[in-house]
Amino acid sequence: MKHNRWASLLGLAQRAGKVVSGEELVVKEVQRGRARLVLLSQDASVNTEKKVTDKCTFYGVPLCKVPDRYVLGGAIGKDARVVVAVIDEGFARQLQTMLDRS
Repeated sequence: MKHNRWASLLGLAQRAGKVVSGEELVVKEVQRGRARLVLLSQDASVNTEKKVTDKCTFYGVPLCKVPDRYVLGGAIGKDARVVVAVIDEGFARQLQTMLDRS
């Protein structure tokens, strides 16, 4: 049930145009200070995980891990996605609360 709730909220954020996906685009949003939350799949490569984690730590952006790339991609209505950024404060806060509980 918890998975469905956060995935549904992430899908709503996607439809509202408040989600960016793809490693390079997410890193750019983090560097610009627009990313409010980054979601990283647990099956990301070591290099991708290190790059995204280091950028989020340096720029002070919260990072949450999700089960796998297919769950993350499916939540936003796309194929497998390893990393996405939420650029809206309200969506980010609610998603972080949901993911911290699970």
